[in-house]
Amino acid sequence: MQDWIFGTQDDNWVSMGVASNGSYGIPNGVIYSYPVTCQNGRYKIVEDLTITDADKEKMKKSYQELVSEQEAIKHLLT
Repeated sequence: MQDWIFGTQDDNWVSMGVASNGSYGIPNGVIYSYPVTCQNGRYKIVEDLTITDADKEKMKKSYQELVSEQEAIKHLLT
Protein backbone atom coordinates (compact mmCIF):
# COMPACT_ATOMS: atom_id res chain seq x y z
CA MET A 1 0.00 0.00 0.00
CA GLN A 2 2.81 2.40 0.85
CA ASP A 3 4.30 2.13 -2.64
CA TRP A 4 0.89 2.57 -4.24
CA ILE A 5 0.13 5.68 -2.20
CA PHE A 6 3.58 7.30 -2.10
CA GLY A 7 5.03 5.85 -5.31
CA THR A 8 7.89 3.55 -6.10
CA GLN A 9 11.45 4.82 -6.25
CA ASP A 10 12.92 5.67 -9.64
CA ASP A 11 14.16 2.62 -11.56
CA ASN A 12 12.44 0.28 -9.08
CA TRP A 13 9.30 -1.81 -9.15
CA VAL A 14 7.26 -3.87 -6.71
CA SER A 15 4.96 -6.87 -7.07
CA MET A 16 1.25 -6.13 -6.77
CA GLY A 17 -1.91 -8.12 -7.44
CA VAL A 18 -3.69 -6.18 -10.19
CA ALA A 19 -6.05 -6.83 -13.09
CA SER A 20 -4.17 -8.25 -16.05
CA ASN A 21 -3.98 -6.29 -19.28
CA GLY A 22 -2.76 -9.37 -21.13
CA SER A 23 0.90 -8.85 -20.25
CA TYR A 24 3.18 -11.85 -19.98
CA GLY A 25 0.54 -14.17 -21.44
CA ILE A 26 -1.98 -13.82 -18.60
CA PRO A 27 -5.53 -13.29 -19.94
CA ASN A 28 -7.15 -9.86 -19.52
CA GLY A 29 -8.96 -9.17 -16.28
CA VAL A 30 -7.36 -11.88 -14.16
CA ILE A 31 -6.09 -10.55 -10.82
CA TYR A 32 -2.44 -11.55 -10.94
CA SER A 33 0.79 -10.51 -9.24
CA TYR A 34 2.70 -8.26 -11.62
CA PRO A 35 5.79 -6.09 -11.43
CA VAL A 36 4.46 -2.53 -11.23
CA THR A 37 5.63 1.01 -10.76
CA CYS A 38 3.43 3.46 -8.85
CA GLN A 39 3.08 7.21 -9.13
CA ASN A 40 0.35 9.56 -7.89
CA GLY A 41 -1.83 6.70 -6.59
CA ARG A 42 -1.77 4.87 -9.93
CA TYR A 43 0.09 1.75 -10.95
CA LYS A 44 1.55 0.68 -14.27
CA ILE A 45 2.56 -2.87 -15.15
CA VAL A 46 6.25 -3.06 -16.04
CA GLU A 47 6.45 -4.32 -19.62
CA ASP A 48 9.17 -6.19 -21.45
CA LEU A 49 11.06 -7.76 -18.56
CA THR A 50 13.12 -10.72 -19.69
CA ILE A 51 11.26 -13.87 -18.67
CA THR A 52 13.06 -17.21 -18.88
CA ASP A 53 11.32 -20.38 -19.97
CA ALA A 54 11.42 -21.59 -16.36
CA ASP A 55 9.76 -18.34 -15.24
CA LYS A 56 7.09 -18.74 -17.92
CA GLU A 57 6.32 -22.23 -16.65
CA LYS A 58 6.00 -20.96 -13.09
CA MET A 59 3.70 -18.15 -14.22
CA LYS A 60 1.59 -20.61 -16.20
CA LYS A 61 1.32 -22.89 -13.17
CA SER A 62 0.32 -19.97 -10.96
CA TYR A 63 -2.36 -18.93 -13.45
CA GLN A 64 -3.70 -22.49 -13.65
CA GLU A 65 -3.92 -22.58 -9.83
CA LEU A 66 -5.97 -19.36 -9.89
CA VAL A 67 -8.36 -20.84 -12.46
CA SER A 68 -8.64 -24.04 -10.41
CA GLU A 69 -9.45 -22.06 -7.26
CA GLN A 70 -12.06 -20.06 -9.15
CA GLU A 71 -13.71 -23.25 -10.40
CA ALA A 72 -13.70 -24.70 -6.87
CA ILE A 73 -15.82 -21.83 -5.51
CA LYS A 74 -17.89 -21.06 -8.59
CA HIS A 75 -20.97 -22.69 -7.07
CA LEU A 76 -20.79 -20.26 -4.14
CA LEU A 77 -21.06 -17.24 -6.42
CA THR A 78 -24.48 -18.04 -7.87
